[in-house]
Amino acid sequence: MNATASPSWSHLNLARAADRAELAAHFRASGVRDVECLFADVTGYPRGKLMPAASFAAGGELRICQAIPMQCVTGEYSYDKVFPDADPDVRLIPDLATLKRAPWASVPRYLAVHDCVELDGSLCEFAPRSVLKNVVSRYQALGLTPVVAPEIEFYLTAAMTDPTQSLTAPTGRGGRPEVGQSAFSLNTLNEWAPFWDAFHAAIDALGIRADTWLHEVGPCQYEINLLHGDPVAVADQAFLFKAAAREIALQHGLNAVFMAKPIAGEAGSSMHLHQSVVDTKGRNIFSQTDGSASDAFLHYIGGLQAYTPDFTLVYAPNVNAYRRYVAGSQAPINVAWGYDNRTTGLRVPVSPPAARRVENRLAGADANPYLAIAATLAAGLAGLEERRLPDDPVQDNGYDLPRGLPRTFSTAHEQMARSVHAPRLLGERFVRAYLAVKALEHDHFLQEISAWERRILLPQV
Repeated sequence: MNATASPSWSHLNLARAADRAELAAHFRASGVRDVECLFADVTGYPRGKLMPAASFAAGGELRICQAIPMQCVTGEYSYDKVFPDADPDVRLIPDLATLKRAPWASVPRYLAVHDCVELDGSLCEFAPRSVLKNVVSRYQALGLTPVVAPEIEFYLTAAMTDPTQSLTAPTGRGGRPEVGQSAFSLNTLNEWAPFWDAFHAAIDALGIRADTWLHEVGPCQYEINLLHGDPVAVADQAFLFKAAAREIALQHGLNAVFMAKPIAGEAGSSMHLHQSVVDTKGRNIFSQTDGSASDAFLHYIGGLQAYTPDFTLVYAPNVNAYRRYVAGSQAPINVAWGYDNRTTGLRVPVSPPAARRVENRLAGADANPYLAIAATLAAGLAGLEERRLPDDPVQDNGYDLPRGLPRTFSTAHEQMARSVHAPRLLGERFVRAYLAVKALEHDHFLQEISAWERRILLPQV
C-alpha cells in the first residue's frame, strides 16, 4: 500500500503536446499500466472503462453509452421515452484534478473521475455529476459559492456469503464480535487497526480530505467527516471514499456497508450535509457584519423547508432507506429546524459567525453524494432567490411535531412525480429519468419474497 499522495495533475491540459508528454513520462517512470476512467451512475456506483495509461496520457477519446449513468441498481435499464431509442454515445472527459494512483491496485494503476459529455459538448443531463455542476453554476451566476461538508457513516461487517442471512459484526483482535454499547470508543477503533491503517493510507493517496473519525452507535458502525470545500470536489471525494472503503474492506475479509439501515434493531447510517454560502470576497452570507444571522440565512433554511420533502427520493433512494426514518433515533421525520437540535431534520450547529451553517440530516449513507448535494443546494438557492421565510426554530423535541416526510419509497416516488418544483430545480429530463429508474428498481423489489413473509405469513394464513 502506497500511503503517499499522488502528485496533482490539475495544471495539465491534454490538448497540449508538452502536457501529454509530461504525463506519459510519469506513467512510464512509475510503471503505470492502466487508468480507471470512472464516473458515478445514478446510484453513486462507479462505472466506466479501463484505459491503457499511454492512451490516456495521449488524450485518446473515450466514449460510453449515454444510458450507463442511468443504469438501475439491479443492472436493468428503463425504456422510458426520455431516453433516446438510438442509445447514443457520450464522451468521458477526465477531471485531471482527480487523477490519482489507485491505492487498491496490485499493479500500478491510476484513476480519474470523468464527466459524461454529449457529442455536441454539453454535459449529459442524466449524469449525477452534471446535475450538481448545473446547480453550482446557478450560484456562480449570482456571484455566490456554496460550501459543503459531508459526514458519512457506514458499518464494517463480516464477509457475507449468504444474502438471506443477517449481516454480522466481524471478529476483532480479542476473538469476539462487537455487540454494541461502544459509541465513541477508541478501543473499538483499534480492534481492526490493519483495516484502518490501510484505509487511511488509501484516502490519503486519493487526496480525500478527512477530518475526524469516530465509532458510532451501532456495532462496528463508524463515521468519518470530510472537510468542507467546493461541492463538486467534495462530492468526488465522497464518491471515492465509498469506493475505497469497499475495496480496502474486501482486502481484509470485511464488508464496508453503506445501506441506510443494514441491521434490524441497530442505528441507521446517514450522510449529513453541512452547507454554507460565501460571496465573491469569501464572506459567509449567512452572517451579518455584526456577527448575527442574516436574512439570507433564514431564506436559505426557508428554501430547504419548502422543497426538501419533494427531494426525499434523492435522500432516501432505496426501499431500505425508509427504515432509517424512525422517531427518537436521531434520524429526521420532518424538516423542522433548530439550533443545535438533533431531533430536527435541519440543525444549525453552534459556531462562530464565519462558520455559520445549516446541517441537512435527511440523506442516508446510501444516497448518491452528487445528487444529495445538488438537491440540498438547489432547495437552499430557491429559498434565497424567493426570499422564503422558515418556520420558527424548534427548541424542544422535534419528534413531537407531525411527520413531514414521506414514510415509504412509494409515497416519496409519488410526491416527486407530482412535484412542480423538482423538475425546475434539478432539470426536467433528469427528474423524469430518475423517476423511471426508481420505478423499475421498485418493481424488481416487489418480485422478491421476504423472510418476514415466510416467517409470519406461512404458518398463519
